[in-house]
Amino acid sequence: MQDQQKLIKNATGAKIMVVGDMMLDTFIYGDVERISPESPVPVLAIKSEERMLGGAGNVVANLCALGLKPLTFCITGNDAQGQAVLDIMKNLGADIAGVVKDESRPTTMKTRYLARHQHLLRTDYERTHALPIDIETAIFKGIEKALGDVKSIILSDYGKGVLTKTLIEKIIVAAKSKKIPVLVDPKGKDYSIYKGADYVTPNRKELAEATASSSLKSDAEITAAAKSLLQSSGIGCVIATRSEEGMSVIDAKGTILHLPTQAREVFDVAGAGDTVIATIAAALAGGADIESAARLANTAAGIAVSKVGTTPVYQNELMDALSNVQTGGCRISPLADEKAALEQVRKWQAQGLKVGFTNGCFDIVHKGHVTYLDEARRHCDRLIVALNHDKSVKILKGPTRPINDEQARAAVIGALASVDMVVLFGATVAGADNTPCAVIESLRPDIFFKGGDYTIDQLPEAKIVHGYGGEVALMGLQDGYSTTNIIAKSAGKTAA
Repeated sequence: MQDQQKLIKNATGAKIMVVGDMMLDTFIYGDVERISPESPVPVLAIKSEERMLGGAGNVVANLCALGLKPLTFCITGNDAQGQAVLDIMKNLGADIAGVVKDESRPTTMKTRYLARHQHLLRTDYERTHALPIDIETAIFKGIEKALGDVKSIILSDYGKGVLTKTLIEKIIVAAKSKKIPVLVDPKGKDYSIYKGADYVTPNRKELAEATASSSLKSDAEITAAAKSLLQSSGIGCVIATRSEEGMSVIDAKGTILHLPTQAREVFDVAGAGDTVIATIAAALAGGADIESAARLANTAAGIAVSKVGTTPVYQNELMDALSNVQTGGCRISPLADEKAALEQVRKWQAQGLKVGFTNGCFDIVHKGHVTYLDEARRHCDRLIVALNHDKSVKILKGPTRPINDEQARAAVIGALASVDMVVLFGATVAGADNTPCAVIESLRPDIFFKGGDYTIDQLPEAKIVHGYGGEVALMGLQDGYSTTNIIAKSAGKTAA
């Protein structure tokens, strides 16, 4: 089997074309404490709002998170929602030269209202008629010009009108002429419109509808349906996603592969299909065969469904998960950059989970650390540990520290059952702020834990936490355990 980490590294910077239905997903979070006096409906007191790319946009977000360069061909309306889509894609680093404004429709926007973990309502603002001929022509001309550097093409079909039968056919023919693989996330029952595509990625429900199958529960039933689809549609390979059951790969050459899920926990399957097709495209760009690409995508899907909402899978998350698989582990590494951490914290809080936060160097983890973290975890639903990075530790502890580098320390802390996420923080030069205040301000955990002999007025973090309505909990440390003592004992000395 090919080296999957190497495949992802090889794919970094590759250009992947994404054509399809762009959407703006809006999540409005709040609390319900009363029923309206006007009618028997709950009143949502709005606390926060979050916007992200949906539909083909989620494919774009996943490609960017994996380190690739998506070329986006889609439409928006001439409206504020369309500008929001463009701004998000610019911030992600996606190429938006292929985005065309269609005056005949608004930007598709789906708005979800949530009270804690309860989904109250979804509203859709959209028009789904087929593209006007002039816009379809303009989009295809842009696609033709951009094909030279493209490693693969993803058609993300959500049935909103962008991928007309004519445009799909033109794209596949043009791709074939340049030997560029085409991957399709399909919509509807008629897959003959995708004839000539190399890969399609239906979920189980979509595969059942396309083959008029009443039941697709077993591997044998999935295989039979996929073979039927291959014969009737002229497609090269079916990659069927099966939610918590993993995925199946069946191609016209006789390959049959059933992969169990890599997920430790399944919170939300929304957006996992976008992660799958983006990861397969990335793997192919890195030189993967279909088996290796599918295994890589299955690992990425396992990460995606362990999150809440349409959150992309980042390259470092995938690399860490692959390291766990290669060493026989099953736990996805919780080390996250601040952006990924912020997204996950908001999802946890939207579920109604209480998020705790603590920090430290944790240079040589000992019983005192483990006991402290276990106790903190008992007071929250999810625990984040902010770990001083190596330069920060040197500033605090001196030039001979840390004993273990930040990656080793993060791996050990992250392996503890009490810890759900690890983030790095700290100053890089002496005299700069070496507290986790900036991280706390960004993540806004519900409760901040601090161990040791402190009072609340001695903690700069406390003012920030109390400022947004959070809690501060002071906790004692177990006597007789310290990293300094361990180092001194190892050197045959007694710590002062």
